[in-house]
Amino acid sequence: MSLTGTPFLFTSIALTTVALVLPLLLWSRVRGPVLVRHAVRVLMLLFAQLTAVTLVFVLVNDANDLYDNWADLLGTGNHVQQAADLGKDGTGGIPTQALPKVRQTFTRADGPSMHAAGGVRVTQLDGRVSGVDAEVYVWLPPQYDDPAYRATKFPVVELLSGYPGSAKAWFGSLKVHQQLLPLMRSGQVAPFILVAPRTNLIAKVDTGCANIPGTVNADSWLSIDVPRMVTDNFRARSAPDGWAVAGYSAGAHCAAKLVVAHPDRYRAAISLSGYNDPIGEPGSLAARDLGLRRQNNPYVLLKGYRTPPRISLYASGAYDDGYRAGAALARIAKPPTVVRAVLIPRSAGGHTMAVWRPQIPTAFGWLTRQMTGRATAGPPPPPGNAGSRPAALASGSASRAGAVRRP
Repeated sequence: MSLTGTPFLFTSIALTTVALVLPLLLWSRVRGPVLVRHAVRVLMLLFAQLTAVTLVFVLVNDANDLYDNWADLLGTGNHVQQAADLGKDGTGGIPTQALPKVRQTFTRADGPSMHAAGGVRVTQLDGRVSGVDAEVYVWLPPQYDDPAYRATKFPVVELLSGYPGSAKAWFGSLKVHQQLLPLMRSGQVAPFILVAPRTNLIAKVDTGCANIPGTVNADSWLSIDVPRMVTDNFRARSAPDGWAVAGYSAGAHCAAKLVVAHPDRYRAAISLSGYNDPIGEPGSLAARDLGLRRQNNPYVLLKGYRTPPRISLYASGAYDDGYRAGAALARIAKPPTVVRAVLIPRSAGGHTMAVWRPQIPTAFGWLTRQMTGRATAGPPPPPGNAGSRPAALASGSASRAGAVRRP
C-alpha cells in the first residue's frame, strides 16, 4: 500500500479509531492473572499510541509529500544502476543526439490530486547516460490535444522536489497543474509541459543534483536523460530556449545550479526558498568537500563566467531562507543574465508548502515572460529588493557548523 493517498489514510484513521475504542470496551473485562491483565492493558495503550503517531505521520506526509513509498521511508531504495565518470559536461563523450529515440510507455499516475486537471501520467525511465532508473511524471497543458495546436511544440518546465520529497509533490501538495490550468487557458501563463522526475535517488542522502563518479550522476539524469525522453515522446520545444526548471528547498538549489551550469540546456529557473552553497542541506552529497561545493554552487559558477550566460532566475524566500541567496546572485549578474530576488515575509509561514503554493501563479507568470518575451494578462510579480549583501551560504564561505538544517 502506498504511503500517500486515500487507502493508507483511511486505514490509519480506522486503526486509530479501533485503538481508542478497545480500552473503553475491554479495560474492565480483561481476565486472568494480574500480570496478564496489566500486560494486555499496556499493549492496548501502546497500540493506541502507535496508531496515533502513525496517523499524524500520514497527515504530515500527505501534506508535504515527503516519502512516496516504503523504500523511501525505510531508506532501502536505490535508483542508481551505475555512476560512470561522465566528465565535465556530464555526457561521458557520448553524442547524445546520435542515441536511438527513447520510446516510453506511460500509465495514469495515482495519488492525491494526480487525476485532477486532466490527469498526470508516469513512466519508469532507464537513463542511458546517467545510469539512473527512476520514475518521471508528466502533465500536458490543455492546448496539447487541441486540433488547433497539432503542429505546435510546447515549452517544458522540469519540477524538482526537496529532500526528503516525492516527485509527486508538485502535483500533490503544491497542486501546480490545478493552479496553472485556468491560467493557461486564459493566456496568463504559457502552455508548459510539466515534468517531475525523481530527485531522491539514493537512500538517506540528498544527491545535490550533482555528478559524483562512482556514486551518482544526478545532474546528467536531470539535464540529459529526462529532457531527451520528453522530446522523444512529446511535442516539446528543443533546448535551451524551450526549457526551464523549477524547485523548492533542495530542489530550488538544484534549479538554480542547473540553469547556471547549463545555459545550453535551460533558459530559465524558479527557485523557491533555495540556497547556493550545497551545505544549505547538510545531508547533500555535494556538501562533503570544498571541491564539490564549489562545482555545484550557482554563485561560484555564475561568478566564473567570462561571458555572462543568457539565462533568467526567479529566486524567492524569507530573508535567511532563499532571499539572500537570490540577492547574492542578483548582485553579480550581468546582462544578459537576469536574476529577480523576491523577499517573502517570514510571517507568511516559513519553509513550508503553504508558502510555496501561492507563489506558483506569480512565478510562472514571470517565467512566461522570460520564455516567450511577451507580457501576460496576469498581475505583475510582487516587488523584491535585491540590494542586500550576500549571505555566507550564498557566497560559499559558510562553514558546515553554520549550516541550518531545512525543516
